[in-house]
Amino acid sequence: MSRSRIPAILLTAGAVGLLTGCAGTTGPAPADPAAVGPVTVTAHDTACDLSRTQAPAGTISFAITNSGSQATEFYLFGAGDRVIGEAANIGPGLTRSLTVEVPDGGAYTTACKPGMTGEGIRVPFTVTGSTARSTDTDARLAEATGSYHRYVTAQVEALVTKAGEFAAAVKVGDVESAKALFPVARTHWERIEPVAESFGDLDPRIDGREDDEREPGVRWTGYHRLEKDLWVTGLQPDSGTIADQLVADIHDLQTRVASVRLTPLQLANGAKELLDEVATGKITGEEDRYSHTDLWDFQANVEGSQAAIAALRPVLDAKDPQLGAALDQRLAAVEALLATHRSGDGFQPYTALAPEDVKRLSDALDALAEPVSQVAGVITA
Repeated sequence: MSRSRIPAILLTAGAVGLLTGCAGTTGPAPADPAAVGPVTVTAHDTACDLSRTQAPAGTISFAITNSGSQATEFYLFGAGDRVIGEAANIGPGLTRSLTVEVPDGGAYTTACKPGMTGEGIRVPFTVTGSTARSTDTDARLAEATGSYHRYVTAQVEALVTKAGEFAAAVKVGDVESAKALFPVARTHWERIEPVAESFGDLDPRIDGREDDEREPGVRWTGYHRLEKDLWVTGLQPDSGTIADQLVADIHDLQTRVASVRLTPLQLANGAKELLDEVATGKITGEEDRYSHTDLWDFQANVEGSQAAIAALRPVLDAKDPQLGAALDQRLAAVEALLATHRSGDGFQPYTALAPEDVKRLSDALDALAEPVSQVAGVITA
């Protein structure tokens, strides 16, 4: 997940939430809001500079350059901190692009997150007018988003079931069963993480880590809190309450997913985001730091990325069949490497990997991420 997101329920869509001691700055808005070219974003350690803060409804592109000293992220938020799009893991000196489809005008918010933590340096962004959705005018794109929505719905249904089993084991004190169910239940979450974490208030409650930033008085809940209880401290007096909250939050997620409207670019960007998740958390062993079940999450993120791309393949293959072939080849290489670390129905603990194993996985992941990053551009061409 994207780390340290403060619950969005505390924020308004147009509010400017700033890091302590930091300020978002903007360049002068152009006279013509439909100025040609992407919105350029310069992310500093203490500022987030946009070349313009409005754009007409439709396809909007951002070119983000990290001029700071640490890795950063860039977000476009809608109402209620709903994530419209994100570009993650932008290293110092690097430039990343983000293209999103925003058919509805209104108040939005951009954010740079130096260090990839906290609420971010926020700048209001206005989308003017309105336009038809690409899925309203292209039957193949409509089928792609419909297919992927069905996939997400099925994964959430499985998540509800497995999370319920996991919570039940925690509540009766069956530690070994709960440990066995922990990575299984998380698999369904990790496959659909870009959609799941787009609900800014639910993501930190379900998937937050101990060292994430929170509002005063907001306690740590979710999978990783129970992970620590099971593998480190032993079950706590409130572990059952935390388990109940996890189930309630996942039921809330199921309700929200049922009515979410996805765009083809969200599928393409989500496929890349899932690989970024592996690169920033799973490949380092940081995500499941107590259970060391990171390879389960690694596999699930790759599977989720594959599902999003598979939904778009009819469009991709019509426009650039060579890209599809490259994706297949590099995905197969990642899967072959992961297979060498299988143990029974799951995986070896992350701590069993040698440095050269991590390097091989990282290299294969980078090779896969390169063609995946091209998908958004192809489907909008």
